[in-house]
Amino acid sequence: MSKKNNTTEPAAPQAVSAQFSQHIIDERLTPNPISQFSMDKDALRLALVTAQYALRATRQQTPPTTNKPTGLLVLINGMEQAGKGTAVKQLRQWVDPRLLKVEAIIGDCPLDYQPIWQTHTKVMPRHGDVMVYFGNWYADLLYNVMRMATLDSEEDNKPAEDKQSKNDSGEDVSNLTIATWQDYLQQQLIRLKEFEKDLVSNQTRLLKCWFHVDIDTLQARLNDSEADPQFLYQIDWNSKKVIETFNDVAVTLLRQQEDWIIINGEDKSQAAEQFCHEVLHAMQTALVSSKTTADKSAKNEPQSVKSAIDKSPDQTIELKKFEAVKIPKCLKNIDDSEIDKSDYCTALAEKQTRLAELLRARQGRHIVFAFEGMDAAGKGGAIKRLVAPLDPREYQIYNIGAPMLYEAQHPYLWRFWTKLPNEQRNRVSRIAIFDRTWYGRVLVERVEGFADDEAWQRAYDEINRFEADLTAAGTIVIKYWLAIDKKEQLKRFKAREETPHKQFKLTDDDWRNRDKWSDYVQSAADMLARTDTKAAPWCVIATNEKRQARLDILDHAIEQLSAV
Repeated sequence: MSKKNNTTEPAAPQAVSAQFSQHIIDERLTPNPISQFSMDKDALRLALVTAQYALRATRQQTPPTTNKPTGLLVLINGMEQAGKGTAVKQLRQWVDPRLLKVEAIIGDCPLDYQPIWQTHTKVMPRHGDVMVYFGNWYADLLYNVMRMATLDSEEDNKPAEDKQSKNDSGEDVSNLTIATWQDYLQQQLIRLKEFEKDLVSNQTRLLKCWFHVDIDTLQARLNDSEADPQFLYQIDWNSKKVIETFNDVAVTLLRQQEDWIIINGEDKSQAAEQFCHEVLHAMQTALVSSKTTADKSAKNEPQSVKSAIDKSPDQTIELKKFEAVKIPKCLKNIDDSEIDKSDYCTALAEKQTRLAELLRARQGRHIVFAFEGMDAAGKGGAIKRLVAPLDPREYQIYNIGAPMLYEAQHPYLWRFWTKLPNEQRNRVSRIAIFDRTWYGRVLVERVEGFADDEAWQRAYDEINRFEADLTAAGTIVIKYWLAIDKKEQLKRFKAREETPHKQFKLTDDDWRNRDKWSDYVQSAADMLARTDTKAAPWCVIATNEKRQARLDILDHAIEQLSAV
């Protein structure tokens, strides 16, 4: 018998729903908002476990599926003593507890120079997982807002003669305080809405549950004999004035964000059952959203699933025709002038010294250097000269390649979020240098077909929002595109072949990419046109002279940091 006859053919990709019977699809995997609270407990429990395993199957490698790997993140917030813990405890009893991840944090003041969501990205669930997150970024937001809002309450409680009615500018202090926390809350909610929108677009579905009880129920539970958990927002729940302020803040939040599910926690058992129904419906909706376009249009798709897809608010919108920009001269007309080596060395030393001074005088602000460019354009050499005058503990360098499997099982930007400078003690450095970046999605992934059209075309706006969040928090983002011509690239490739300690830099992919030179130049032009923003502008270094490129990069970095 031949080897061919002994070989098992790999299973053809199929939809996750194809693994289940029509009855299971109708009863347990298809969203049905009209009857979502009509299940008895046994049926609900069975449906939860079935949906949980179906969601997990979206990320399976063998046999492959046509579904996009999709996860569910459940955000838990609201009043204390409103039944949050009871609800999650019930959920964990009704699903496979090994596959349900639960995280909890106590609200604290957001860290300096980073977006409010950044601290929380490391605990993001993998695609295929369900995670319940007590507190989350909203706990930090509410903690900070309550700090600001209670300043007004403290001012009101002062004796009349001690109150400061006007500030130095003649403005009413009371109104100014209220306006300050409301404006801050509104701005942060807008940013969080965009962040969450990008999570959903990248296959991390969200369920946001707000648990609420009235003041009398809260006070009764605070004074009963049961042990109380540590409070999410670090506020005095025994103070009626604080509770009224919290409710004012909550109303503002819930009015601005209409995607919260409000759960009445007066009856904890009933609240827990409603919560479990909501999680089931969210998992079912996530399963629908995981279906690929080809899978959705399959002729043999069960009618019940087709109907749910057609009614889904998250169905894929037809893409507008993408219009490539005209390639700018800076990517075509590459400077060929040379610089004397002795002049270069003198200038390099002076600029490195000045840059080091500015980096150490930035008063703790985070800095992100992003390097992109054609293969062999000199990114590594430029980074080497950039960090030469610094202590190795002052910075981190990240050489970005294809994502690892665990990175691919998160939202696209996740592997970059987790590498950003942060104020936590697990990393001393506050400077991050990226050799290749998040722009890979609109460059190599676009050209090589690793990302579909919808993903890479959506990425321009996602990246702009990401960088805007960084700069709004005080991070300095400095971006470089290094351009050389095709002839110079060939010259450098051959030099690498002949230099033993540089041969590792040259791969088969580098040679193959030369055949797509024009595609890469066009993708670079489109990237520069769509992501050159006021918050994070591009600096294009277009020269075949490595030494000049390094000096130009240092000059630009010095200019940017001098303006801080």
